[in-house]
Amino acid sequence: MKMTRYLPTPALLILTILALLSCTGGSTDRTHSGTLARVPESKMEEIYNEVKTPYKYGIVLKHPDTTKMTDSPTIYREGTDWYMTYIVFDGKGYETWLARSKDLLKWETPGRILSFTEDTWDASQKAGYMSLVDISWGGSYKVGKYRNRYWMSYLGGSQEGYEAGKLGIGMASYSSVTEAAEWNRLAHPVLLPDDADARWFEKGTIFKSTVIRDRKKISGYPFVMYYNARGDTAGYESIGMAVSKDMVSWKRTGTEPLITRHEGICGDAQIVKIDDIYVMFYFGAFWKPGAFERFACSYDLVNWTDWEGEDLIVNGK
Repeated sequence: MKMTRYLPTPALLILTILALLSCTGGSTDRTHSGTLARVPESKMEEIYNEVKTPYKYGIVLKHPDTTKMTDSPTIYREGTDWYMTYIVFDGKGYETWLARSKDLLKWETPGRILSFTEDTWDASQKAGYMSLVDISWGGSYKVGKYRNRYWMSYLGGSQEGYEAGKLGIGMASYSSVTEAAEWNRLAHPVLLPDDADARWFEKGTIFKSTVIRDRKKISGYPFVMYYNARGDTAGYESIGMAVSKDMVSWKRTGTEPLITRHEGICGDAQIVKIDDIYVMFYFGAFWKPGAFERFACSYDLVNWTDWEGEDLIVNGK
């Protein structure tokens, strides 16, 4: 199916907001599940023209207390309203909040959904990212359920400070995605940098994650997680992958990162699907001047072709 030349307005606004609030991929000519791994340059150009964001609205959500920072939005839709989960750093650590909007531009904040606790592995860090959002480009943007509950992955840790101490990935679930109420968290993390199967590029710290549903199981599993991590001796962030059958037990896949520059940061992956191509938007920084939004494409969720052209968004422009 030929892609439209006109960018869906909600998709354009969502991509712009994600970048405002906030490598070379493993692309070869191998096949995975019978599919050509590398996305042709002509198709990459077509994707770029579809997703580029030439119009910027500006900051849409800013904490009223200037000593606190907001970051990492995940946007979805329920009914006629848009919702955003985002994180706040207050000097102690991360908590996760919920915001609501009619038009993606004006936001109100009903309250928190992941808060500080005491004497838990994640006591001082709970940076949440909504899972199972419809990834269809220009689609419903609704959040899907599994076992009659909504799910969220989150960065967790017990030590106070900015991304301090040992950080890992936890999972939480709840019955509503519109209510400002505490989500139910698993008692233990699902991924840690010192796990026995942790790979060389994630043995230092694990950061942000995103979980999508792989309905066709082209990865071999119904749920796929992408997350950025830093190695113990490799002092840069790369994007890795894990898979699950039940949203609780997660298995790392492969021995190498999917996206890396071997310097700086490649992280904060967000996935959409345009026709038969999966598009990964990701944040890049410090492997060239400044901070910027990039993308890579894949037919199979495993082998990614990195865009070598202009940045989608550049910090300060």
